Amino acid sequence: MKTEENKLQIRSTTVLLVRRNGSVALAGDGQVTLGETIIKGNARKIRRLLNGEILAGFAGATADAFSLLSRFETKLGEFQGQLERAAIELSKDWRTDKYLRHLEALLIVADKNDAFLISGKGDVISSDEGLLSVGSGSMFALAAARALMKHTELSAMEIATEALRIAGDICIYTNSDIVVEEL
Repeated sequence: MKTEENKLQIRSTTVLLVRRNGSVALAGDGQVTLGETIIKGNARKIRRLLNGEILAGFAGATADAFSLLSRFETKLGEFQGQLERAAIELSKDWRTDKYLRHLEALLIVADKNDAFLISGKGDVISSDEGLLSVGSGSMFALAAARALMKHTELSAMEIATEALRIAGDICIYTNSDIVVEEL
């Protein structure tokens, strides 16, 4: 049975990272849904950080995600742009800080060499296959990207874009207003 709280839950986004042939693409759709209503179709969930050297994408509650992005930027500054160290330190804070513990968002962060999915449970996950995804349509986008990686010669940017388009055709919380950033 749907409760009023579940019915009004904000659902937003599919974010997908693809690493291929020395390129990294991070793509996100633009849809934000409140309950059963699309309230925004062109939200921007992908950001460039540290003078454009780092890509970050988020899924979940928007205010929570922006708070985490801000803290992640601070960690990047503290650790001279070391992506892995900043990701681990943010994850530690997220798990132990009373305020942060209640934030509902997931982050994908990447530079030219590494990429991580960061969760509030203390997870800092890298991918062996060059793919990471978060959000409502993430499993659809991930499945599409895996097939495209295996059966095509498309670039990282092309795979990220096409996989999100496929997810948007399947997931009601994902649309085709796609933003892609590439390193």
